[in-house]
Amino acid sequence: MAEQRNSITLGVLLRELLKERSLSMRKFSELTGIDTATISRIINGKRKATPQHLEKFADCLGVPLINLFEAAGYAIEQRQEESDSDMHTSVDAIQALLKSSNVYDDEFSVAHVEQKLESYGLYAQTEEGKSSIHKDFDEKIKSVGSIGPFISKLKELYEKFSLGKGTIFELTVIGSTLLYFIIPVDVIPDYLFAVGYLDDAIAVQLTSKALLKI
Repeated sequence: MAEQRNSITLGVLLRELLKERSLSMRKFSELTGIDTATISRIINGKRKATPQHLEKFADCLGVPLINLFEAAGYAIEQRQEESDSDMHTSVDAIQALLKSSNVYDDEFSVAHVEQKLESYGLYAQTEEGKSSIHKDFDEKIKSVGSIGPFISKLKELYEKFSLGKGTIFELTVIGSTLLYFIIPVDVIPDYLFAVGYLDDAIAVQLTSKALLKI
């Protein structure tokens, strides 16, 4: 039932975008290379859109891919109160998605994300790292879309970092996550469309949990 509701949400969004751009379903099919019947089924909630579909939709419509990704029901962030076992369930789902996308061959794990965060934490303490965060964060936000729970949490972390709200340790943890988001080559490179920001969402979740424990 939840999957159907998410699919309908994507359908409504696609209808609105097509209407705004005065695109017929047939023209949309021509531009994306996806047959009209498939598009119709996705819009009407009768078929789940794949990451490849969403990538083509976003490119054709000129909208942030992450917006379509969330509307299609691909969870990129879990509630903070969920347990560690739920996080690993999410990781399993991410691994399955990566495998189905045929764009990422390595094994994905939370440990890999944690290792990256640790290295970025050291960089966040340097003047160069801090400068990179202040200079590049807004631009990166614009490139992926400025709405959604994943982005909203990042904006909260950036505000705390900019205002210096927290201990040195807290600001280092926050800085590591902001750099993880900003730097395109992380555990799952950002240029891998439709899947490139899944690890960033996990990084945000890990940081949120770490801050709650302090």
